Amino acid sequence: MMNPPRPLERVRRRTRRIAIVSIAGPMLLASLAASHAQGTQGAPADLLIRNGRVIDGTGAAARNADIAIFVSPNAVEQAMPIITTARGIPRGLKFAAVGHNSVRALARFGVSNVIAPGRFDSEALLDLPELKKVTGLRVAIFRGVGGRELLRDTLAARGAVIEYAECYRRVQPDIDPRPLLAAWENAQVHAVTVTSSNGLKNMLAMLGAAGRAHLQHTPVFVPHTRIEKAARELGLATVVLTSQGDDGIVQGLVRWFDGRQSST
Repeated sequence: MMNPPRPLERVRRRTRRIAIVSIAGPMLLASLAASHAQGTQGAPADLLIRNGRVIDGTGAAARNADIAIFVSPNAVEQAMPIITTARGIPRGLKFAAVGHNSVRALARFGVSNVIAPGRFDSEALLDLPELKKVTGLRVAIFRGVGGRELLRDTLAARGAVIEYAECYRRVQPDIDPRPLLAAWENAQVHAVTVTSSNGLKNMLAMLGAAGRAHLQHTPVFVPHTRIEKAARELGLATVVLTSQGDDGIVQGLVRWFDGRQSST
């Protein structure tokens, strides 16, 4: 008896080639690359470019902290090389992270037992018991320049002493949009994945009116209600909320195209 085809293989049989524009970091692209053999091709468009510069004092921020919170894999990748090569990981330092991708990134630097929620946002992290009683504790928050202030404000209200270590900067990239627009014109783009509201705004600014028109007719997959809201406020017509994390986005893509195949 033959095994039934895998979901992405069924998608491939219907569309022959699925191009996915990923406004995301390297981990999602790795997940899509792992799916390539099953018929999905990732076409990366990283619209949150990091300048690779880490601020002075990153190592000191970790050495002086009781808890180090990493808000993204980017923060881990930028800060941990400095922390580990300066004087090593401080003894007794507790690590916390927003999301499983940040946990995985920390694991590559030998960090385990990370405080992390099942849901991938700051609100869920703040609900964990380890961050409820923090009076007098020194907390270093590793993040990009700017962003939400929820972690700082809430933990400070609970009595923690907060220090920011802003270790990367989000900038709108200088990218020629013509190849992507041409791919859309030739019906080679079938989905867009977005893991950042800022990245989506950058993409719309980069593509202009022609790109916005194409995006209106392309399903946009997002892993969080906050990004979904931003996408709808920007006027996008087909926004698909997936489960959180890279695996959630990939499975959302599978379900979407598998369902469309089944309906034909």
